[in-house]
Amino acid sequence: MSGFVVKPEPQQVPGLVHLHTGKVRDLYQNEAGDLVMVASDRTSAFDWVLPTDIPDKGRVLTQLSLWWFDQLADLVPNHVLSTELPAEAPADWAGRTLVCKSLRMVPVECVARGYLTGSGLAEYRESRTVCGLALPEGLVDGSELPAPIFTPATKAAVGDHDENVSYEEVARQVGAETAAQLRQTTLAVYGRARDIARDRGIVLADTKFEFGFEADPAGGERLVIADEVLTPDSSRFWPAADWEPGRTQQSFDKQFIRNWLTSDASGWNAKSETPPPALPQEVVDASRAKYIEAYERLTGQSWS
Repeated sequence: MSGFVVKPEPQQVPGLVHLHTGKVRDLYQNEAGDLVMVASDRTSAFDWVLPTDIPDKGRVLTQLSLWWFDQLADLVPNHVLSTELPAEAPADWAGRTLVCKSLRMVPVECVARGYLTGSGLAEYRESRTVCGLALPEGLVDGSELPAPIFTPATKAAVGDHDENVSYEEVARQVGAETAAQLRQTTLAVYGRARDIARDRGIVLADTKFEFGFEADPAGGERLVIADEVLTPDSSRFWPAADWEPGRTQQSFDKQFIRNWLTSDASGWNAKSETPPPALPQEVVDASRAKYIEAYERLTGQSWS
Protein backbone atom coordinates (compact mmCIF):
# COMPACT_ATOMS: atom_id res chain seq x y z
CA MET A 1 0.00 0.00 0.00
CA SER A 2 1.57 3.28 -1.13
CA GLY A 3 -0.81 5.50 0.75
CA PHE A 4 -4.19 5.67 2.36
CA VAL A 5 -7.05 8.08 1.95
CA VAL A 6 -9.38 8.52 4.89
CA LYS A 7 -12.73 9.30 3.34
CA PRO A 8 -14.99 11.27 5.66
CA GLU A 9 -18.70 10.66 5.52
CA PRO A 10 -20.04 12.96 2.79
CA GLN A 11 -22.58 15.58 3.74
CA GLN A 12 -26.00 14.71 2.40
CA VAL A 13 -27.62 17.77 0.80
CA PRO A 14 -31.21 17.80 -0.51
CA GLY A 15 -31.25 18.16 -4.28
CA LEU A 16 -27.65 16.94 -4.66
CA VAL A 17 -26.34 13.45 -5.30
CA HIS A 18 -22.92 12.68 -3.83
CA LEU A 19 -20.62 11.27 -6.52
CA HIS A 20 -17.13 11.15 -5.08
CA THR A 21 -14.94 12.17 -2.16
CA GLY A 22 -11.32 12.79 -3.13
CA LYS A 23 -8.25 13.81 -1.21
CA VAL A 24 -9.37 17.44 -1.05
CA ARG A 25 -12.66 17.84 -2.95
CA ASP A 26 -16.16 16.45 -2.61
CA LEU A 27 -18.14 16.12 -5.83
CA TYR A 28 -21.92 16.21 -6.17
CA GLN A 29 -24.41 16.43 -9.03
CA ASN A 30 -27.44 18.70 -9.03
CA GLU A 31 -30.84 18.03 -10.57
CA ALA A 32 -29.78 19.76 -13.81
CA GLY A 33 -26.89 17.32 -14.22
CA ASP A 34 -24.22 19.92 -13.41
CA LEU A 35 -21.36 19.11 -11.05
CA VAL A 36 -21.04 20.80 -7.66
CA MET A 37 -17.41 20.79 -6.50
CA VAL A 38 -16.62 21.61 -2.87
CA ALA A 39 -13.00 22.20 -1.80
CA SER A 40 -12.36 21.10 1.78
CA ASP A 41 -9.55 22.11 4.13
CA ARG A 42 -8.06 18.61 3.91
CA THR A 43 -4.48 18.33 2.75
CA SER A 44 -2.46 15.44 1.37
CA ALA A 45 1.19 14.57 1.02
CA PHE A 46 3.04 11.46 -0.15
CA ASP A 47 -0.32 10.05 -1.28
CA TRP A 48 -1.75 10.21 2.24
CA VAL A 49 -4.55 12.45 3.42
CA LEU A 50 -3.20 14.06 6.57
CA PRO A 51 -5.18 13.94 9.83
CA THR A 52 -4.91 17.73 10.25
CA ASP A 53 -6.86 20.33 8.24
CA ILE A 54 -5.42 23.69 7.15
CA PRO A 55 -8.02 26.38 7.95
CA ASP A 56 -9.23 28.41 4.93
CA LYS A 57 -7.34 26.20 2.49
CA GLY A 58 -10.43 25.19 0.51
CA ARG A 59 -11.53 28.80 0.11
CA VAL A 60 -8.04 29.88 -0.99
CA LEU A 61 -7.87 27.12 -3.62
CA THR A 62 -11.31 28.00 -4.97
CA GLN A 63 -10.86 31.77 -5.05
CA LEU A 64 -7.39 31.54 -6.56
CA SER A 65 -8.64 29.17 -9.27
CA LEU A 66 -11.42 31.61 -10.13
CA TRP A 67 -8.88 34.44 -10.42
CA TRP A 68 -6.70 32.37 -12.72
CA PHE A 69 -9.65 31.29 -14.87
CA ASP A 70 -10.21 34.99 -15.59
CA GLN A 71 -6.55 35.49 -16.55
CA LEU A 72 -6.68 32.53 -18.94
CA ALA A 73 -10.11 33.03 -20.50
CA ASP A 74 -8.73 34.04 -23.91
CA LEU A 75 -6.53 30.92 -24.06
CA VAL A 76 -8.94 28.18 -23.00
CA PRO A 77 -12.55 28.05 -21.73
CA ASN A 78 -13.11 26.70 -18.21
CA HIS A 79 -15.74 24.53 -16.59
CA VAL A 80 -17.26 27.04 -14.13
CA LEU A 81 -20.97 27.78 -14.48
CA SER A 82 -21.67 29.54 -11.18
CA THR A 83 -20.27 30.31 -7.75
CA GLU A 84 -23.74 30.53 -6.17
CA LEU A 85 -24.41 28.07 -3.39
CA PRO A 86 -27.10 25.46 -4.03
CA ALA A 87 -30.23 26.36 -2.05
CA GLU A 88 -29.83 23.68 0.62
CA ALA A 89 -26.04 23.75 0.87
CA PRO A 90 -24.42 24.14 4.31
CA ALA A 91 -23.29 27.67 5.14
CA ASP A 92 -19.66 26.55 5.44
CA TRP A 93 -19.63 25.75 1.70
CA ALA A 94 -19.57 29.49 0.96
CA GLY A 95 -16.47 30.56 -0.93
CA ARG A 96 -15.33 26.99 -1.55
CA THR A 97 -18.01 25.76 -3.95
CA LEU A 98 -18.21 25.81 -7.74
CA VAL A 99 -21.05 24.67 -9.98
CA CYS A 100 -19.36 23.24 -13.05
CA LYS A 101 -20.07 21.72 -16.43
CA SER A 102 -20.06 17.96 -16.69
CA LEU A 103 -17.29 17.18 -19.18
CA ARG A 104 -15.88 14.17 -20.95
CA MET A 105 -12.65 14.18 -18.99
CA VAL A 106 -9.30 13.28 -20.52
CA PRO A 107 -7.55 10.66 -18.32
CA VAL A 108 -4.20 12.47 -18.35
CA GLU A 109 -2.51 14.77 -15.84
CA CYS A 110 -1.14 17.54 -18.04
CA VAL A 111 2.07 18.71 -16.37
CA ALA A 112 4.21 21.63 -17.52
CA ARG A 113 7.69 22.12 -16.11
CA GLY A 114 9.83 25.21 -16.47
CA TYR A 115 12.28 24.22 -13.75
CA LEU A 116 13.83 20.92 -12.71
CA THR A 117 12.71 19.48 -9.36
CA GLY A 118 10.59 16.73 -7.83
CA SER A 119 10.01 13.55 -9.85
CA GLY A 120 11.51 15.25 -12.90
CA LEU A 121 14.79 15.76 -11.06
CA ALA A 122 14.82 12.13 -9.91
CA GLU A 123 14.43 10.88 -13.50
CA TYR A 124 16.98 13.38 -14.80
CA ARG A 125 19.60 12.16 -12.34
CA GLU A 126 19.15 8.62 -13.64
CA SER A 127 18.87 9.18 -17.38
CA ARG A 128 19.26 12.91 -18.21
CA THR A 129 15.64 12.81 -19.39
CA VAL A 130 12.19 13.76 -18.09
CA CYS A 131 9.31 11.71 -19.53
CA GLY A 132 11.69 10.63 -22.26
CA LEU A 133 12.68 14.19 -23.22
CA ALA A 134 16.45 14.65 -23.31
CA LEU A 135 17.81 17.54 -21.24
CA PRO A 136 21.29 19.11 -21.14
CA GLU A 137 24.03 18.01 -18.78
CA GLY A 138 24.78 19.99 -15.65
CA LEU A 139 21.27 20.75 -14.40
CA VAL A 140 20.64 20.69 -10.65
CA ASP A 141 17.67 20.96 -8.31
CA GLY A 142 15.90 24.20 -9.20
CA SER A 143 17.60 24.79 -12.55
CA GLU A 144 15.54 26.66 -15.13
CA LEU A 145 15.03 24.50 -18.22
CA PRO A 146 16.06 25.77 -21.66
CA ALA A 147 12.32 25.89 -22.49
CA PRO A 148 9.19 24.66 -20.70
CA ILE A 149 8.37 21.01 -21.33
CA PHE A 150 5.15 18.98 -21.36
CA THR A 151 5.57 15.97 -19.07
CA PRO A 152 2.23 14.14 -18.79
CA ALA A 153 1.24 11.55 -16.24
CA THR A 154 -1.47 8.94 -16.17
CA LYS A 155 -4.14 9.53 -13.54
CA ALA A 156 -3.78 7.00 -10.75
CA ALA A 157 -6.41 5.33 -8.65
CA VAL A 158 -6.88 6.96 -5.26
CA GLY A 159 -3.95 6.07 -3.00
CA ASP A 160 -1.58 5.31 -5.88
CA HIS A 161 1.07 7.46 -7.51
CA ASP A 162 0.36 9.18 -10.81
CA GLU A 163 2.87 7.72 -13.27
CA ASN A 164 4.94 9.91 -15.58
CA VAL A 165 4.57 8.77 -19.19
CA SER A 166 5.95 9.78 -22.56
CA TYR A 167 4.11 11.99 -25.02
CA GLU A 168 3.96 9.03 -27.36
CA GLU A 169 2.10 7.01 -24.72
CA VAL A 170 -0.44 9.83 -24.31
CA ALA A 171 -0.94 9.92 -28.08
CA ARG A 172 -1.50 6.16 -28.04
CA GLN A 173 -4.10 6.45 -25.27
CA VAL A 174 -6.10 9.49 -26.40
CA GLY A 175 -5.15 9.92 -30.07
CA ALA A 176 -2.55 12.05 -31.80
CA GLU A 177 -4.84 15.04 -32.34
CA THR A 178 -5.97 15.23 -28.71
CA ALA A 179 -2.41 14.71 -27.45
CA ALA A 180 -1.16 17.59 -29.58
CA GLN A 181 -3.98 19.81 -28.34
CA LEU A 182 -3.23 18.93 -24.72
CA ARG A 183 0.47 19.73 -25.13
CA GLN A 184 -0.12 23.00 -26.96
CA THR A 185 -2.74 24.24 -24.49
CA THR A 186 -0.78 23.14 -21.42
CA LEU A 187 2.36 24.98 -22.52
CA ALA A 188 0.39 28.08 -23.56
CA VAL A 189 -1.35 28.27 -20.18
CA TYR A 190 1.91 27.63 -18.33
CA GLY A 191 3.65 30.37 -20.30
CA ARG A 192 0.94 32.90 -19.49
CA ALA A 193 0.89 31.95 -15.81
CA ARG A 194 4.69 31.91 -15.52
CA ASP A 195 4.89 35.48 -16.82
CA ILE A 196 2.10 36.71 -14.52
CA ALA A 197 3.70 35.03 -11.51
CA ARG A 198 7.15 36.37 -12.39
CA ASP A 199 5.81 39.92 -12.47
CA ARG A 200 4.64 39.33 -8.89
CA GLY A 201 7.95 37.97 -7.64
CA ILE A 202 7.03 34.29 -7.84
CA VAL A 203 8.67 31.50 -9.83
CA LEU A 204 6.15 29.00 -11.22
CA ALA A 205 8.37 25.93 -11.28
CA ASP A 206 5.78 23.46 -12.52
CA THR A 207 2.06 22.87 -12.51
CA LYS A 208 -0.55 20.35 -13.56
CA PHE A 209 -3.88 20.75 -15.30
CA GLU A 210 -6.89 18.58 -16.04
CA PHE A 211 -8.91 18.95 -19.22
CA GLY A 212 -12.17 17.66 -20.59
CA PHE A 213 -14.29 18.07 -23.70
CA GLU A 214 -17.72 19.63 -24.12
CA ALA A 215 -19.96 19.98 -27.13
CA ASP A 216 -18.96 22.99 -29.22
CA PRO A 217 -21.85 25.15 -30.46
CA ALA A 218 -19.99 25.37 -33.76
CA GLY A 219 -19.95 21.59 -34.02
CA GLY A 220 -17.75 18.84 -32.64
CA GLU A 221 -16.12 19.22 -29.23
CA ARG A 222 -13.89 21.82 -27.62
CA LEU A 223 -11.22 21.46 -24.95
CA VAL A 224 -12.08 22.90 -21.52
CA ILE A 225 -9.82 23.34 -18.50
CA ALA A 226 -11.29 21.85 -15.32
CA ASP A 227 -10.74 21.13 -11.65
CA GLU A 228 -8.38 23.62 -9.95
CA VAL A 229 -5.76 25.72 -11.72
CA LEU A 230 -2.45 27.19 -10.59
CA THR A 231 -3.01 26.79 -6.86
CA PRO A 232 -0.44 25.87 -4.20
CA ASP A 233 -1.84 22.32 -4.35
CA SER A 234 -1.40 21.87 -8.09
CA SER A 235 1.75 23.95 -8.60
CA ARG A 236 5.17 24.65 -7.19
CA PHE A 237 5.52 28.36 -6.39
CA TRP A 238 8.91 29.69 -5.26
CA PRO A 239 9.75 33.23 -4.09
CA ALA A 240 11.85 34.63 -6.94
CA ALA A 241 14.10 36.62 -4.61
CA ASP A 242 15.25 33.40 -2.89
CA TRP A 243 15.56 31.18 -5.97
CA GLU A 244 18.96 29.50 -5.99
CA PRO A 245 19.58 26.38 -8.09
CA GLY A 246 21.38 23.56 -6.37
CA ARG A 247 19.29 23.33 -3.22
CA THR A 248 15.72 22.80 -2.06
CA GLN A 249 13.81 26.00 -2.79
CA GLN A 250 11.66 27.97 -0.39
CA SER A 251 8.05 27.55 -1.46
CA PHE A 252 4.46 28.74 -1.19
CA ASP A 253 3.05 25.28 -1.71
CA LYS A 254 2.74 21.95 0.08
CA GLN A 255 6.52 21.51 0.06
CA PHE A 256 6.51 23.22 3.44
CA ILE A 257 4.39 20.37 4.84
CA ARG A 258 6.41 17.73 2.98
CA ASN A 259 9.62 19.12 4.46
CA TRP A 260 8.26 18.82 8.00
CA LEU A 261 6.96 15.29 7.42
CA THR A 262 10.38 14.15 6.23
CA SER A 263 12.26 15.92 9.03
CA ASP A 264 13.45 14.30 12.25
CA ALA A 265 10.87 16.42 14.09
CA SER A 266 7.96 14.41 12.65
CA GLY A 267 9.46 11.01 13.49
CA TRP A 268 7.72 9.58 10.40
CA ASN A 269 9.11 7.52 7.54
CA ALA A 270 7.44 8.45 4.26
CA LYS A 271 8.32 5.02 2.83
CA SER A 272 6.58 3.14 5.61
CA GLU A 273 3.02 1.83 5.78
CA THR A 274 2.39 3.88 8.92
CA PRO A 275 -0.02 6.81 8.53
CA PRO A 276 1.57 10.24 8.92
CA PRO A 277 1.29 12.06 12.23
CA ALA A 278 -0.86 15.07 12.99
CA LEU A 279 0.72 18.38 12.07
CA PRO A 280 1.78 20.55 15.01
CA GLN A 281 -0.02 23.89 15.39
CA GLU A 282 2.99 25.89 14.24
CA VAL A 283 3.10 23.93 10.96
CA VAL A 284 -0.65 24.40 10.49
CA ASP A 285 -0.37 28.15 11.09
CA ALA A 286 2.67 28.52 8.85
CA SER A 287 1.01 26.47 6.08
CA ARG A 288 -2.15 28.57 6.22
CA ALA A 289 -0.01 31.72 6.03
CA LYS A 290 1.81 30.35 2.97
CA TYR A 291 -1.45 29.65 1.11
CA ILE A 292 -2.76 33.10 1.91
CA GLU A 293 0.51 34.81 0.98
CA ALA A 294 0.46 33.05 -2.39
CA TYR A 295 -3.10 34.25 -2.98
CA GLU A 296 -2.32 37.83 -2.01
CA ARG A 297 0.92 38.08 -3.98
CA LEU A 298 -0.57 36.59 -7.13
CA THR A 299 -3.92 38.40 -7.14
CA GLY A 300 -2.87 41.66 -5.49
CA GLN A 301 -5.96 41.32 -3.27
CA SER A 302 -6.10 41.12 0.50
CA TRP A 303 -7.42 37.87 1.98
CA SER A 304 -10.40 38.27 4.27
